[in-house]
Amino acid sequence: MKYISTRGNAPELAFDDVLLTGLAADGGLYVPKEVPQFSLAEIESWRDLSYTELAHKVIYPFVEGCVDAEALQGMIDDVYGAFGHKAVAPLQQLDHNEYVLELFHGPTLAFKDFALQLLGRLLDYVLERRHEKVVIMGATSGDTGSAAIEGTKACRNVDIFILHPYGKVSDVQRRQMTTVSGDNIHNIAIEGNFDQAQDMVKASFGDQSFLRGERKLVAVNSINWARIMSQIVYYFYSALNLGGPLRPMAYSVPTGNFGDIFAGYMARKMGLPIEQLIIATNENDVLHRLMSQNLYEVHPLKHTITPSMDIAVSSNFERLLFDLYDRDGAALADLMGRMNAKTDVVSLDEDKLAKARELFDSMAVNQDETVAVMQQVFAETGYLLDPHTAIGVKAARECRRNTRIPMITLGTAHPVKFEDAVKRAGFEMPTLPHHLNDLMEREERLSVLPADLKTVQAFIASHTFKD
Repeated sequence: MKYISTRGNAPELAFDDVLLTGLAADGGLYVPKEVPQFSLAEIESWRDLSYTELAHKVIYPFVEGCVDAEALQGMIDDVYGAFGHKAVAPLQQLDHNEYVLELFHGPTLAFKDFALQLLGRLLDYVLERRHEKVVIMGATSGDTGSAAIEGTKACRNVDIFILHPYGKVSDVQRRQMTTVSGDNIHNIAIEGNFDQAQDMVKASFGDQSFLRGERKLVAVNSINWARIMSQIVYYFYSALNLGGPLRPMAYSVPTGNFGDIFAGYMARKMGLPIEQLIIATNENDVLHRLMSQNLYEVHPLKHTITPSMDIAVSSNFERLLFDLYDRDGAALADLMGRMNAKTDVVSLDEDKLAKARELFDSMAVNQDETVAVMQQVFAETGYLLDPHTAIGVKAARECRRNTRIPMITLGTAHPVKFEDAVKRAGFEMPTLPHHLNDLMEREERLSVLPADLKTVQAFIASHTFKD
């Protein structure tokens, strides 16, 4: 399997290099040169596989030639065998043909565990064989950081630095990052917002001279292809549990950075019959405005009760645009240059947008609507949604095209992580799972820094090179 850049001006890489590279040299994102294809008969033959067996079937084509098949199965078994539910990704029914896919049974109670726990194993596997050490630098609006730290805390060849916006993530989210001990783990609270933190990460990947040429940066956010690859699996798993591939599915995906829903798009490209993908977002609605009005304009970031979606720029949307523009790297580089300028209103070619609308719908849900859906679903079923999943359910019910096929909303996190939303909806806080029951008493470790690139880079260098 070879990977190419969305902007067409970077070398093709094998999986192990993509795993360690993050952004391509031309500023683009890596995608598979050729997408693995499965027939309906082959997908149907997987119906009785466990989650771990199915994960190997889906993931192995992306890593073949770089990761041994047996070693991959061992990593998958280790990761998902430690989840808190034997089904790994169980379905919860809300109504006829309406489901929530629970993706919060991993160690940090969020869907990002599916990718980041496996990413840590893959990094250790590759780095051991290459005799290399790396620095992980990532930005989080809530869940990515804790999952990345949990997934890489035991990696012998990694120093990890996670930036989060100071005072703008929930207490549980923050403590899941800051209470993990380890000399290789560093939490940086930025006196700014998520997009400023993300911009510093991107700038650091563009110029890594602060690491003196002795280490390279590795991305753990959803620009890393290994993240997308791992998330494709649960689309296949949920579909097979509800009669797929003999009938199509529809999915509503709470999304900020477009990574999780792009995994659904990839599952469809690989052969899974998906009839509709709904982009469900909060008031930071850059994708909804583009899909509904063909206007791409970056607005100031709003802080909401769904902090994991408080993102003004959706990095992974570039991967979809690459396909919409017929994989023309030069055309996409021009388009992304205009989009990333953040000064002008940009529109897509109408035929490209029309192609996207064949599969995608979108909806933006405000905070009052989010709380109302949490209350409504609890009244109907006794089931408490986290606020991000509530946005997904609202969008699913409003945008659904076909009530005769299953509509699956991705349940992205456990409600215990979002105290403000749960209390605003009038509910008692659920209890933390057993492995986190002392979380609020654990000692925290974090460094508060200004939103200044040079300051952050100096901090990373001083804690990486301790001579």
